[in-house]
Amino acid sequence: MLTEERFNIILKTVESKKAVTVQELTELLGSSESTVRRDLTALHEMGLINKVHGGATAVDNSYTTSEDDVAYKHGQYSEEKKRIGKYAASLIKKSDFVFIDAGTTTEALIDYISEKEATYVTDGLGHANKLLKKGYKVFIPGGHLRVSTEAMVGEETVEALRKYNFTLGFFGTNGISPTAGYTTPDVHEALVKKEAFENCRDAYVLSDPSKFNKISSVTFGSIGNATIITTDLQDHKYLKFTEIMEVDKNDLHSDL
Repeated sequence: MLTEERFNIILKTVESKKAVTVQELTELLGSSESTVRRDLTALHEMGLINKVHGGATAVDNSYTTSEDDVAYKHGQYSEEKKRIGKYAASLIKKSDFVFIDAGTTTEALIDYISEKEATYVTDGLGHANKLLKKGYKVFIPGGHLRVSTEAMVGEETVEALRKYNFTLGFFGTNGISPTAGYTTPDVHEALVKKEAFENCRDAYVLSDPSKFNKISSVTFGSIGNATIITTDLQDHKYLKFTEIMEVDKNDLHSDL
């Protein structure tokens, strides 16, 4: 059995049982005890499990399945969102075809956009209005409006995004985890995010520090497929999985 296959089985077993012994994994994998111990050490060093005496336990992620409305989220981490948005806006060039995800962190980005020759697509109704008032070229896909997040969702939205090939994409998230990736509580929004995410040449996830080590209901992207823009990275294990820009330090980090 290949190492990657063993890793996947170990991670799924630890996630479902919360704790597992070396003996259990040896029998499950048909591998030697020394091989299992090496695998557990490697996964522990990647921050994916906690290696304990005689086995492993699940990493303590916070799970969330609900979402606050836009009005409440506007008041949360507002200064961090401004700094993240200001840096993200500086990445946009005049030839870019840009997707901007719905959400309060991505909305802060719009206040700092100065590139009028780029083309913008957004599933956020409020985002589209702000871009339009600034005189920018903006498209909004069809679908129906989800009131709590003011985002367009549904099959029509996904189908509209399928034809686009974005140079840049900026996404919000409710949770970031090495195993679950980028997650959100609503399946309909996740499908829209996923379609746009996969159609971006360069994807960026804009996140305040509170979103790390959290898992929500639905994954819309793998952690290594986007650069994270945040203010202050507390858990440095994430450097093993993707590039991270800490805007307060004005430095791009990666151990890849």
